[in-house]
Order: sequence, then C-alpha cells, then structure tokens
Amino acid sequence: MNCRRLVYVVVWFNLYVACTFIQVSGLDASNFSKCWFPAIYNFGDSNSDTGAVFAAFTGVKPPNGISFFGSLSGRASDGRLIIDFMTEELKLPYLNAYLDSVGSNYRHGANFAVGGSSIRPGGFSPFPLGLQVAQFLLFKFHTNTLFNQFSNNRTEQPFKNSLPRPEDFSKALYTFDIGQNDLAFGLQHTSQEQVIKSIPEILNQFFQAVQQLYNVGARVFWIHNTGPIGCLPYSYIYYEPKKGNIDANGCVKPQNDLAQEFNRQLKDQVFQLRRKFPLAKFTYVDVYTAKYELINNTRNQGGRQVLKVTQNLGKNNVSLFLVINLIIIFLLVN
Repeated sequence: MNCRRLVYVVVWFNLYVACTFIQVSGLDASNFSKCWFPAIYNFGDSNSDTGAVFAAFTGVKPPNGISFFGSLSGRASDGRLIIDFMTEELKLPYLNAYLDSVGSNYRHGANFAVGGSSIRPGGFSPFPLGLQVAQFLLFKFHTNTLFNQFSNNRTEQPFKNSLPRPEDFSKALYTFDIGQNDLAFGLQHTSQEQVIKSIPEILNQFFQAVQQLYNVGARVFWIHNTGPIGCLPYSYIYYEPKKGNIDANGCVKPQNDLAQEFNRQLKDQVFQLRRKFPLAKFTYVDVYTAKYELINNTRNQGGRQVLKVTQNLGKNNVSLFLVINLIIIFLLVN
C-alpha cells in the first residue's frame, strides 16, 4: 500500500465512522445520509495551514507547492495536506485561509489554521486556538450579515456566491489538528515532567474552544490527535541521545511517549465532550498511528529512512537536512 492510498484509507475510514454515527443519531439524516457536508471549518497549525502563514508573514518559500500545485500553495509542504485529501473526497474545493483575502471563496468553508499555532497562547505563533475560534465567530457574524444584505440580482450574485450560506454553519464539519506545538514549545523551555503536568490545562482550553463553537451551532467535530513528535528531525538533532532512548527508526522515544500521553488524555477529553454535548458528534482520529506506520514502513513504501541521516549531521546542517527531509516525505505522499 503506497502512502497516498494509506492517507485515503485513514481519511475515509474515519469519515465512514463519523457519518455512521450521524445517521444512527438521526441528526439531519436527510443531509448526512451520503456523508455530505456543505462546508468545512478547520482549526490548527502547519499540519493543516493552507495559506495563513503565507498571507500573514510570507513565510512559505519554494520548493513548497511545486510538485502538486505547480507554484507556492501557501502550505508548508511540497504537496497536499490531510485536509486537502478530505476536501477532495468530500467533493469540496480546497479551503482558503481566513487570513488570505485575495481571491478567496468561502462558500464551502474557511481555514483558520496557522503554522506554528498551539492550543495555549504564548507559544511559537500569535494565533493560538482561542484566537482562531474568535476569528471564526467574527467571520460567521460578518458573513451572515453580508449574505442577508446582498440581493439576488446579477450584479451582487457573484459576491453572494462567495459567502457561506447561514444555514450551512450548523451542517458543516469542524476539524481540529493542533497540540503538537504545545508539546514542542514546552520541551524547549521546560522539562518533560512539566510538560506532562501542563497537559490537563492545555486540554481544558481545547474544551473551551469546542464549547464556544457548539454554543453557536457547530454539531459535527473531527479531532486529530498529535503525531509522533519524536520522529521529527529536530527532535533528534536537539536531543542528547541516551542508551535505549532512540528507537529502531531513529525516533526519540521519550518524546513519542509524551505525545502518546497527550493523545490518551485527549481521547478522554473527547469522551467528556460526548457526554457534555450529546447533540453533537465527535470523531477522534488516530493520526499518531497512521504517521508512525508510514515511518516504520518507509522502505516498503518506496522511501528511505531519512531520520537516520541525522546521526551524521551537525547542528550547522539542520536547515539543509530539514529541506531534504520535507522534499522526500512530500514527494512520497504525492
């Protein structure tokens, strides 16, 4: 099974489960019987940023976007992201970033994810989850107002068609891919023990963000857990290897253990959300396992175990290595 097919399998299995739950519950069954969502509203970091950093900071440079899109796509990637595969399979257009105002069409959703973002404020990015949700609330208010102001005449119709329909907000899919940077920032500035102690507060703020969306009508939530952060190149480069702390794939085991603890508590949080909001549907997506499976079976996927190259690289070569690593990974996906 190649990388692209594995991504499709993961996405479609979880979509199938989500749609099954929706049908069983009877929640707008006529609309969702074929897994139909009129829009997607996404919140997250660089794993799902489709142009926010590019629009706000022009921080995305070539070769990002070259292989699939043919030019800079706003993604910190040479190809598509999981959110792109999701929109493709749901027959929706790629999501425009909320911060990218030039040529954007928001009829079928908007992307509030910003590269470097975390759940808690004060991390790598000035756009934490709470601010992203606040931007969504403002977006919803303003687009509803404009939609109702525009008439259906020939002059105003194109502008109206670029706005989300007010009734679609309650039928949309709300997706989250965030939390990785909370762990990474904590590891850079505190100890692993302190990061573990901070997880309940991180997830409490995540809970509050979901509650805000629920209060304004969101009902279908799709939540990614965090990936194996110990397999990121910089994790190995900036971590002092110790006997037994590096696995067979060159990943830092304690950092992956931290990610798994975060995911365990996140999964518990999702169960709490289900009890707190019985009218909503929550799908917990195990991205960690999917990503680690790709890394563990790199050779079977036609790639090379690039993490092992770090053993022969010094910190002065970090930038070069990261570029090479990103190119290889995203060429595999595309």
